[in-house]
Amino acid sequence: MNKATLALKISEKLNVPKKVAEDFIALFQDLVTESLKNDDEVTIAGFGTFSSRVRAARKGVNPRKPTEIINVPAVKVPKFKAGKTLKDALKASTSSAPAAAPAKATEAIDAPIQNSNTVTETSAE
Repeated sequence: MNKATLALKISEKLNVPKKVAEDFIALFQDLVTESLKNDDEVTIAGFGTFSSRVRAARKGVNPRKPTEIINVPAVKVPKFKAGKTLKDALKASTSSAPAAAPAKATEAIDAPIQNSNTVTETSAE
C-alpha cells in the first residue's frame, strides 16, 4: 500500500475528503520525524514504537575502487519496533493461511546428486 492508497482508505473509513486524509498523513510524518530528530520516541500503544539510534562509524570498501578502504561516518537511523497487538494480528493471519507448497529448490536439495562426469562402463559384445 502506498501513501495515496492509504489516504484513500483513511478518507473512506473516516468519511472525510481525501485531501484531509493526505494532510493527516503528512502531519503524522512531520511529527514523527521531528520527534526522532530530537531523540524522542513515538509510541502508539499496540502498534509499535518509532525511535532513532546512532549507527557507529566503521570502515568500508569503496564500491568503485574495491581496493580502497573508506571511513563511513556515524549516522542517525530510524528504527521501528512492532507492538504486541500488531505482532499478534500478523501471527493470527499466518496461522489461518494454508501451508505453502515446498519450494522447488528444496526438492532439488533432496534429490540424489547426479554427476555428469561419471564414467559408466559398457560391456563389449
